[in-house]
Amino acid sequence: MDGPDARNYFINMSVSAATAEQFVDVPGGSVYVRIWTPARPLSRVPLVLLHDSLGCVETWRDFPSLLSARLGRPVIAYDRLGFGRSSARSDLPSIRFISEEAEICFPAIRQSLGLGRFVVMGHSVGGSMAVVCAGCLARDCDAVVTESAQAFVEDRTRQGIIEAKASFRDPGELGKLAKYHGDKTSWVLRAWTDVWLSAEFASWSLKDELPGVQCPLLAVHGERDEFGSSRFPEMLCRLAGGPAEKLIIPGCGHVPHREKPDVVLEALARFLSNR
Repeated sequence: MDGPDARNYFINMSVSAATAEQFVDVPGGSVYVRIWTPARPLSRVPLVLLHDSLGCVETWRDFPSLLSARLGRPVIAYDRLGFGRSSARSDLPSIRFISEEAEICFPAIRQSLGLGRFVVMGHSVGGSMAVVCAGCLARDCDAVVTESAQAFVEDRTRQGIIEAKASFRDPGELGKLAKYHGDKTSWVLRAWTDVWLSAEFASWSLKDELPGVQCPLLAVHGERDEFGSSRFPEMLCRLAGGPAEKLIIPGCGHVPHREKPDVVLEALARFLSNR
């Protein structure tokens, strides 16, 4: 089933899904967590969502609910420290912030929620974090999905960030961001632009982490992604230590789960059908 009818089916299926929320203590503060549980569970292994550089739980919109219903498994999303409803931060992330999320915060959240085996999916920089999580916790990670993930610092990435930074000089654009982050908004923007555009971060890549990813990997990428070319999913699949496949979506930009939700949902259902 695909097209508009499929989307209506997913929405109807998700209406009766239970939703829970809580705050979890991690080093440096507390993070906001939301959990979607399907009405008809097919798997107890949860899928954990990691948001992008300007995101939070709310910016996933209805995707977690649709995903939980389509996959028949719990979906968990959380706001990283400094974002959304989680504790504010005063210090900017270090140039190791991607690895630190996987090494410090994600394990603390897993422990607090009592999670055993899991699947992890991340959008944009959240996809980069998902790769490191899969490598650090290889014994418990059943699969990893990246969506528009950066694998290194590409010229297109830097140019996209420079243009986005300029657009936020418009109070209206900044106000859209403040809807999700409130008085943390300026920090959220700086945490993205200042770190990614710094000279110290220019040499960052996932090349050393990818061989440690032993579980199956699916790299989803939009053909017209304004923040990175197809070189990203190609590198993810080439260097991953386990089986890997890529999905390049025609006519799609940086946010496939919003631009082409049916395609993404179907791809995930197929990829995770036996996991």
